[in-house]
This record gives sequence, structure tokens and C-alpha cells, in this order.
Amino acid sequence: MAHGDTTISTFEFFDMIPDAEAARLYLEERRWHGSPTCPLCGAFEKITARTGKRIGYYRCHDCAGEFTVRTGTIFERSHVPLNKWVYAMYLVVTARKGISSLQLSKEIGVTQKTAWFMLGRLREAVGDDDDTLSGIVEIDETFIGGKEANKHESKKQHNGRGPVGKTAVLGMRQRGGRSKAQPITGTDGETLRETIRQHVEPGSTVYTDEHRGYSNLHDYSRGTVNHGAKEYVGAGDIHINSAESMWAVLKRSIYGTWHHVSVKHLERYVNEATFRLNEGNVQYHTLDRLSAFIESAFGARITYEELTA
Repeated sequence: MAHGDTTISTFEFFDMIPDAEAARLYLEERRWHGSPTCPLCGAFEKITARTGKRIGYYRCHDCAGEFTVRTGTIFERSHVPLNKWVYAMYLVVTARKGISSLQLSKEIGVTQKTAWFMLGRLREAVGDDDDTLSGIVEIDETFIGGKEANKHESKKQHNGRGPVGKTAVLGMRQRGGRSKAQPITGTDGETLRETIRQHVEPGSTVYTDEHRGYSNLHDYSRGTVNHGAKEYVGAGDIHINSAESMWAVLKRSIYGTWHHVSVKHLERYVNEATFRLNEGNVQYHTLDRLSAFIESAFGARITYEELTA
């Protein structure tokens, strides 16, 4: 394998998962580790594998329910073969700027509508987890929306930090650890404080810029850099350069791949970009990154109606 044996090529991927049956077995092993568990009631001792035309189905003798590896996951009630699902996940993990629904539709041979739905489910699966950040956490915000230069003069906004008409996104990056990002309703002190409390353990050290919205973070030790005064690294290695680098990942995907992201779906796109930042490190083997993606798919599900509501 190339690149220090941390990646697998597309050819190697198809050799490993050549068809839907191979994908089913691959997903079953990652979900159940050789011991199928009923997703309907949690039982695992009285499970019978069906045979013949029902291969891939399991009968639970505790609740009399029948299930497959798709049950209770983003794959449930999807007619897309499992090998196409797993390949779509491989593409999301390995694409530096993400993949568009148009490109995915061409790669796996489905309609763009189906590809859009699949990507929506995949982004839902990598939604924010419950783990909190700690230690030293860099915090910054950015704004996503139409470029002012492309707007009619009457629709341009000129009212300070984060023009109206754009959506704020708060990014938090633990030094030596993971990143989190979340669209927020504004950059006022209360909104910033409550969002940070959700994701950063009290007692941690947070580094921010000079924005007044960060001034009341009394549960944290705070260090600041004054960007307005052209200060980018303060005493004691205080900076938010790592947090700011999150926006390069997000905006490259938005402007280079997705082209347009609605406010309604922004959080899911942010989820994907953050996931790729956390799990896309080429120092980790592609299969490990893919396994992390698959783990997130179990227990997550969203319908087409929910995506388009």
C-alpha cells in the first residue's frame, strides 16, 4: 500500500469489497463482531440466521422480531446496495474537500437525488458526539453565506462583525485533540458562553481573540490574542491558529465542492467537514477512518421526508 501503508487505493477497496454480499459481511463484523445482536430488543443469545433467499436476515427468539445489519441504521429502508453505501463512505473519508452529490451519483451509478439523500444520511451519522473538549481549547468563529461582492448593493450588509444574512459557526479545537464546530444564532456573549459550555469542560483553558462576546467565560481560564492590533501569537504560545485552520477545511469544501449550502442543512455540512478533520488524518489508516465512519452509522437514521421538510 502507498503512503507508508496508511491508505488503500480504490483498486484495493474493490478487491476487499467486490459486491453487496461482501459489504454485508463487512458491516456485520463491524457492528456485531461475530455475534449478531437484535437491534429491536438488545438480545443476543437466541438469534437464528435465516437461509436461502432470506440470507442476511436474522430472527430474534426473544422478541420474535426479524432484522438485518441495516436495521436501525442510516442504511435502513434504502434500496441502494450496501457496497455502494460503503464505497460512498470511503469517498467521503478520503476526499480532502468532500464530494458533491453530482460526483457521487456518477461514481456509484445512482441518480443525483439518491446521492444527495445518501450524503444527507451520512452527514447525519457524523453529527456531534457527546464527548467534551478539555485542556487547552482554541475557539474562533466564522460566517457562512453569500459573498458580499456578489450581492446587489441594496442587499449588502455593513453592520460589523458577521453581517446579517450570514450564519455564524463556532469552532473549538483542543490542542493535540479533536475539533468541534456548530452553527450558532449569533456571536453575543450568552450564545457563545452556552455553546462553549456544551462542548468544553469547565476548568479548561480557552484561547480566543479579543471579541467582547468571549469576555464572560468565568468557568474557564482565558487567554486572548488581539487580532485588531495585528497580534497573532501572544505570550506563552497563546494563539487560535489551529481553530482558524478549521475554516480553511470547511470553506474549501463549500466553495470548491458543494458550491452552495443552505442555512437549513449547514449543520450537517459542518458535521462532515469536522469529521474529516478529526478522522481524515492520513496518519491513520484508511480502514481505521472508515471503521470510525461506519460506527457512527449504526444507530443513526434520518428519512428523506425529514431531510426535505
